[in-house]
Amino acid sequence: MFRLAHISDIHLSPLPQVRLRELASKRITGYINWKRHRKGAMHDWVLEGLIKDLQSHKPDHIAVTGDLVNLALNLEIDNGFEWLKQLGSQEDVSFVPGNHDAYVPGALDKSCCKWEPWMRGDGIDNREKRPQFPYLRVRDGVAIIGVSSARATGPFMASGDFLPAQAARLKKMLIETGEQGLCRVILIHHPPIRNATPAYKRLFGIGRFQKVIREAGAELVLHGHTHLATYNEIASPNGAVPVICVPSASQTPYPIGHEGRKPPARYNLFSIEALDQPQSWQCHWQQYGFTGENTDVQLIGERTLMLGKAAPQISAATIPAASAE
Repeated sequence: MFRLAHISDIHLSPLPQVRLRELASKRITGYINWKRHRKGAMHDWVLEGLIKDLQSHKPDHIAVTGDLVNLALNLEIDNGFEWLKQLGSQEDVSFVPGNHDAYVPGALDKSCCKWEPWMRGDGIDNREKRPQFPYLRVRDGVAIIGVSSARATGPFMASGDFLPAQAARLKKMLIETGEQGLCRVILIHHPPIRNATPAYKRLFGIGRFQKVIREAGAELVLHGHTHLATYNEIASPNGAVPVICVPSASQTPYPIGHEGRKPPARYNLFSIEALDQPQSWQCHWQQYGFTGENTDVQLIGERTLMLGKAAPQISAATIPAASAE
């Protein structure tokens, strides 16, 4: 059995001291948004408590689907490197970037070069340069495939993209790992699902991504970006592929009766076990996180998923994760 933990949208806090010249860009709107909203909604004690509980379960691997930082300041990128080192070794943690990691032009190159060890495909030497996506890591019969949807955007935009060149590489990778009998788990920041976000936050290339899955197949897609707990499905040759989002890992719990639009911090734990039938797996999915005023991480819900050839045919409805527990 392979135990994979999933966290997303870390948004490390507090924000480092910002110099005026660093605000002469899109960062000025992000800085104002941090001061007005996120400074009070995201706290380091929440993230620390969540990670402590996650690590107590001793997962075999941890997937982090982007937005490690806020404004992609140089000091934030350095802090992100130190945080990833504390989270786990480069062999045991896989990361893909989000829109906040690519906040302004040039930031994505800096963050990807700095955090490259956690985005390094098996047998690949990126020579300390920005890695090519998707990357592939195989762990105990599971193919972890990291896709990048991150790009710099203008003010008041948080969109991402999935371009044809990456789609072609992903399709080839999925076909090859499928032929090897591996359980294929794709990591991406933006949701590859229509209407999952407002237009200014959407992924450009959703149809292209879903076409790759329909043609090449996959077993599980994990993403972040929305700060919500959601469950969707994409059709594949073997049936429904679960597409699962986890809330922000640093979202503060709200007092009972004063809940916010975003759920408090959570992580997902997936226990993946091969079945006797070829290309078939059973996945026990557990959601852990904060609830209300409680400062202890609790088991929120659990569900069993059938993956690969054991998966059911795709359902017509989009099912929120909270109602599927």
